[in-house]
Amino acid sequence: MRINRYLAECGLASRRKCEEFVIRGEVSVNGSVVTDLAAQVSRADVVTVGGRRVSPVSGHVYLMMNKPKGCVTTVSDDRGRKTVLDIVRADYPDTRLFPVGRLDYDTEGLLILTTDGDLCNRLTHPSSEIEKLYSAKVEGRVTDDDLAAIRRGIVLDGKKTGKSRARLVSYDAKTNVSTVEVAIKEGMNREIRRMFESLGKSVRFLKRVAIGDLRLRGVDRGSYRKLTREEVEYLKNM
Repeated sequence: MRINRYLAECGLASRRKCEEFVIRGEVSVNGSVVTDLAAQVSRADVVTVGGRRVSPVSGHVYLMMNKPKGCVTTVSDDRGRKTVLDIVRADYPDTRLFPVGRLDYDTEGLLILTTDGDLCNRLTHPSSEIEKLYSAKVEGRVTDDDLAAIRRGIVLDGKKTGKSRARLVSYDAKTNVSTVEVAIKEGMNREIRRMFESLGKSVRFLKRVAIGDLRLRGVDRGSYRKLTREEVEYLKNM
């Protein structure tokens, strides 16, 4: 297979990003530096990036996507909207992938897609209580009282949200926008947006940046890559 695809199969980054590793001379095949993007490699070759050996993840498919706004986290949509599977369909036309959990239509960020149903069920089960970290742009100044209310839990539709972590990252007086990090362990519909709405504030932008210790990295908005072996093992041991 072409060198950029091989590196992407190793979970390093998207194919386009992997091309940059090759162009910069960071990739070696069987001890020789490769800078030709048309170079072909096989699974029998010894490939290193920055001196570290890499190899493709085999078995089930595990993908990290940087979900963009304007698509739904479903396998199909009866309203004809773009789905997250449409983004990966060119590379996985006949693979039965499904998203692990959901991100709202207007929410961006880290989403895992996999063929591993057991892992998907375990990670999404309510008893798992896995923390998800979000970065939010909120209209107005978010006060200490606002943060304290979110940490304690807010009643939405008669049900109180679980305790969470929340901190103010910054406040821009010119735009009157606060940047806030919120970590939750549940997944109520539009939970973070609705928590701020209950405090009289509107969320302009929301992005999931981490699931547990697995952080969104090496993936442009609207793109995806394979998880590394280490990342897959981390998810399996959560």
